[in-house]
Amino acid sequence: MAQLINSDVFLAFSTYATIVVLKMMFMSFLTAYYRFTRKAFSNWEDTKFGKNAEERKKMLQTNPDVERVRRCHQNDLENIIPFVLIGLLYALTDPDLSTALLHFRVFVGSRFIHTVAYVTSIPQPSRALTWLAGMLTTFSMAYRVLTTALFL
Repeated sequence: MAQLINSDVFLAFSTYATIVVLKMMFMSFLTAYYRFTRKAFSNWEDTKFGKNAEERKKMLQTNPDVERVRRCHQNDLENIIPFVLIGLLYALTDPDLSTALLHFRVFVGSRFIHTVAYVTSIPQPSRALTWLAGMLTTFSMAYRVLTTALFL
């Protein structure tokens, strides 16, 4: 275990995994920011800053900007969690450092670009291509894990 923790690949993985997990956590704050600035809430108790009951009722609404950020956050959950799990297993296969760094950097870069494309409504296929880059990177690491662990 100590050898793994001192491994350059594991340290690189830890760095990049932490970056994307923090980015995913940031999306919660971005969602809250959009909710407050658009005055669009899902729950009655969240509207307590309304001046009266009528204003509070108006705050119970679905806003397209809030929903866009929420979908982006959901997409992060669907992609970053598999990356972290598969990336950890990938680091255990003792890959070449330069190859591992390429995988980690492509994934992290694709997630940041995906978020910018999603939140700012950049036309397709920009978002789809960045999603695909991240997904292919995760599949590539998974292939390495399976071929190493199962001798495929």
